[in-house]
Amino acid sequence: MAYKLITIDVDDTLLTDDHRITEGTKAALAEAVSRGVVVTLATGRMFLSAKQIAKQLELNVPIITYQGSLVKTLLDEQVLYERSVPQPVAKRFYEYCQEHGLHLHVYNDDTLYVPNDGPKSRDYAALSNIPYTVEPDFSKLIELPLTKMLMIDEPAKLDALVPELQAMFGGEAHVTKSKPNFLEILHPEATKGHAVRFLADYYGCDLSEVISIGDSWNDKEMLEVAGLGVAMGNAIEPLKAVADYVTLTNNEEGVRHVVEKFVLNR
Repeated sequence: MAYKLITIDVDDTLLTDDHRITEGTKAALAEAVSRGVVVTLATGRMFLSAKQIAKQLELNVPIITYQGSLVKTLLDEQVLYERSVPQPVAKRFYEYCQEHGLHLHVYNDDTLYVPNDGPKSRDYAALSNIPYTVEPDFSKLIELPLTKMLMIDEPAKLDALVPELQAMFGGEAHVTKSKPNFLEILHPEATKGHAVRFLADYYGCDLSEVISIGDSWNDKEMLEVAGLGVAMGNAIEPLKAVADYVTLTNNEEGVRHVVEKFVLNR
């Protein structure tokens, strides 16, 4: 199979635990691009943050951000695909967080808004290397088109909330986890799977010609739609169960291994 499109998750997939892209991985991806393969990112990060990673790979293609809520070109920042949290969902989720004392972040127009300048806000912004805006009156933000709503809490607590929120919103929202302590609410068509389908069509390639690589539950949809869905060696076990192939870990150049094996045929 000659693969034409590779979509790669960022955190714990492309990046090592110390937030680097190895030189070997960069070289393998550059060689794939030189052979005409489209290489892009598919991340839960905001566009501003993902753009910094894409620059390290010298990419000049549209990238998938906010779990699939926004597909945007790097050079002229043209929006190709965008889905905002439905207004009724945003209002109900905000009220739910208020009622249960849960820590909420929201995104509007590629700006991260936080309720206070506390450790959760600072740690989250530091992880993505992005600025944030403190907005004490979150209720007025809920009226805006929100690209993503993100709750931060203990992993076990969020795991218990997932089925409750899925039951609450049904098909009105996409409920997912990007990291053990991050739970996210998005438009129902804001998944990496929907965005990969869009990009495959955009580039005129069949989904069978797509490789998608990830490590977490928010990567599930793109692994399922891709011709070759790859889970990292460090991926959560449920993702490995739906993957076509399990590669090495993010600290062992798992992405490089996939590219060399399936694209460069080494």
